[in-house]
Amino acid sequence: QVQLVESGGGLVQAGGSLRLSCAASGRTFSSNAMAWFRQAPGKERDFVSAITWNGGNTYYGESVKGRFTISRDNARNTVYLQMNGLKPEDTAVYYCAADSRVYYSGRVYSERVMNYWGKGTLVTVSS
Repeated sequence: QVQLVESGGGLVQAGGSLRLSCAASGRTFSSNAMAWFRQAPGKERDFVSAITWNGGNTYYGESVKGRFTISRDNARNTVYLQMNGLKPEDTAVYYCAADSRVYYSGRVYSERVMNYWGKGTLVTVSS
């Protein structure tokens, strides 16, 4: 059974940091881009960040550029999201997803190409 399991969420004060992890099991995703999305209460799910299969390219949503950093460790089948300078508006459930395309190195941002999703981890930023 293929699973993506997010961890690392929690409650943090504004200006603080969290590091999210997404551990994959059941198959390797070393040939797939991986992405993070988030959904705030009452809002649609939005793109946060993505990283290509070999880590060569990274992409960020405008609201997190300069504050968040995505990385991956293919040996551990894990993707990370380092979140610094957190703001109350970053409060959301954060989801990890895997791109269905293999060895794709172009821009990654659409949830429509993601074929595996985690169940999410809640990040709450207090003001």
